[in-house]
Amino acid sequence: MYKKVHLRLTLLCTGITAVIMMIMSLCYLYVSERGLYHNQFQAFKNDITTISTNLEQQSVISIEWLSKMEAQGNYLFFVLDNDTPFLFNRLNDADSQAQRNLLYEESRNAYEALDEVQSTILSGVFGTLTHTEYEFVSPSMDTNYFAGKIAMKKSDSVLEITVLTSLQGLEMQIRAQRLRFLLIDFAAVTALGIFSWFFTGWLIKPVIENQKKQAAFVASASHELRTPLAVILSATECCKHASPGQQEHFINIIRQEGLRVSSLVGDMLTLSQSDSHHFPIRTEPAELDTLLMNAYETFAPLAQEKSISLSIQLPDEALPLCLADPERISQVISILLHNAISYTPEHGKIMLALSRAKEKFLITVTDNGVGIPDEEKKKIFDRFYRAEKARSSKDHFGLGLSIAHEIIKAHGGTISVRDAVDGGSCFTITL
Repeated sequence: MYKKVHLRLTLLCTGITAVIMMIMSLCYLYVSERGLYHNQFQAFKNDITTISTNLEQQSVISIEWLSKMEAQGNYLFFVLDNDTPFLFNRLNDADSQAQRNLLYEESRNAYEALDEVQSTILSGVFGTLTHTEYEFVSPSMDTNYFAGKIAMKKSDSVLEITVLTSLQGLEMQIRAQRLRFLLIDFAAVTALGIFSWFFTGWLIKPVIENQKKQAAFVASASHELRTPLAVILSATECCKHASPGQQEHFINIIRQEGLRVSSLVGDMLTLSQSDSHHFPIRTEPAELDTLLMNAYETFAPLAQEKSISLSIQLPDEALPLCLADPERISQVISILLHNAISYTPEHGKIMLALSRAKEKFLITVTDNGVGIPDEEKKKIFDRFYRAEKARSSKDHFGLGLSIAHEIIKAHGGTISVRDAVDGGSCFTITL
């Protein structure tokens, strides 16, 4: 499932960005090509103006001058004097002459189709020179051309010169530019696809990890529930055939295992509330020293039963109130003390302490018990995780520290563990 999601996200990111990039490229190409066309046409108009000025200054138009102008601008000239073609138009071979005449006819037809009528150029005072530039498509050559038509009156003659230039060079430049952009866009889309693959993979990685954690949570919860339920069912069957005295024993077993199941379900509901961001935290000004003293008095008898020395250390000066949920903080302290008593051997020592550093409150629970290996320190706050030495304990499901971590996290604080000086572990809560 996640592979399909990964692929679809990659295609979506790549597709959307590629479409945006293609649209921007097309817009740029449109503006660029229009600019190239405009510049080329403007240069052609300037050349026609220059040719017109030179013609006006000359009394004789020589074939040599026409040939020179054609070679300089890569132009084709077609000259009429009183509608009679110049000898220059017939100097080339038959094929070239036929092509020149055909282009002239096509340019003339395109000119006559313009809004401007030809007579507006040819009607004027003697000595007047006018010129018009336009674009046309040659059907025979299937090529775009710029055409300039110059009309000039001298004495009693009318000189008409048509100047043609092919746009093949401009079209080749435009095609090369399009090809470059196509290759650049293809390379960019390919690079974008590779980047999107890794980026979307990084994005859905937390989702995959969360799904794995949920699957592990369900599997672990099922495993933890299986044992007490099996004991309850077994004790129920035994009650059918047991004597009244034995039935009381089996009923006690059922009650104890039922309490274990109830405790596990309560812990799971607490973590579920944390996952859904509905963790119930009701903060109020709280006296942390009072909370620690209450916890000490609660667990002192339990520690005494195991011959464990439980002590408490509080600051001599009065501490300011801490904005926290008293019940939840007491729950965290109870979890830490319960774990410390469970994993500290007889005649061991446990220290519950409170201190203040600048604007922070520090609560520590230190024991000289079995300790926690370094490789397991990062895992002990995971759900259902228990160190190997605690696997045999039926009193712990591996959820206590997870709940403690979520409670402190909801308070905006931190909880951490390190090795104690005399061996064992030291858990520190920072609020």
